[in-house]
Amino acid sequence: MKIFLGRHRAEVEISKAGNETRMAVPVGPDRVDVTMKKKSERSATAFIGDALLIEGPLIAVATAVKNRLNESPQSAVVIIDDETGRSIDLDLRGSTSQIRSRIDGNAKRERTAKTSVRRGRPSLGVISREVTLLPRHWDWLSKQRGGASATLRRLVDDARKRHGSEGDRAAAREALYRAMLVLGGNKEGFEEAARALFAGDRRSFNARINIWPSDISRYLRRLAPSAFLKDRDR
Repeated sequence: MKIFLGRHRAEVEISKAGNETRMAVPVGPDRVDVTMKKKSERSATAFIGDALLIEGPLIAVATAVKNRLNESPQSAVVIIDDETGRSIDLDLRGSTSQIRSRIDGNAKRERTAKTSVRRGRPSLGVISREVTLLPRHWDWLSKQRGGASATLRRLVDDARKRHGSEGDRAAAREALYRAMLVLGGNKEGFEEAARALFAGDRRSFNARINIWPSDISRYLRRLAPSAFLKDRDR
C-alpha cells in the first residue's frame, strides 16, 4: 500500500494480528512500527455507584455491564475510557459480536466523517487557518527556506519535540480531571483535589482523593502518574 508522507510516496507494510492492525512505515533509512488498536480493545473501566465492576478491554467491560444490567436493570453504571477519562455510552443490544461490531463501526464512521474526500491532488492533511503576525515577523518568514508556511510548520514541529512531554502531561491531567469529575464531582474535597492536580501537587492530590471510596481513589491513582512530574524531574 502507498501513502503520502509529506511530499513523498512511501510503501507501507500492513499486517493484522487478532484485533490489532500493524503498519510498518519507512521514515528515512528507518522503519516505524505503528500499532492501531480497535476501539473495542481499548482499555476501559466500569463502576456501579462507587464500586469497581470490571476493568479491561472495552468489549469485555461492555459484556460484563450487559450481564449486570440483565440481573439488576436499575444499577447505576458508568463506563470510563481510561485514555481520555470520558464516560462512554454503549448500545448493549444483541450478542457480544454485534456489540463489538457497533463499537468498532461507530469509531470508523467518526473517523470517516472527519475526512472529506475530494478529487485532485491530495491535500496532505494541510489545514488553512488565519495567523496574525507583525510586519517584522512576516519579513523574517519570507526570507526562510520554503516560505512562511513551511517555516511555521518546522517551528511548530521543533517546539513539539522540545516540549512534547509537557503536552503529554497536560493531556493526562485533562483525562484525569474528566474521570475525577465523573466519579467524584460530588465528593468532599473535589475542588481541592482538582486544584492540586492542576498545580502539580501530587501529595495534596493523593491526600484529597484518599478519603473517597477505595475503588475510586485506587482507580484515580492508577491514572495519576503520567499527569504529574516525576520526583527526579522536579
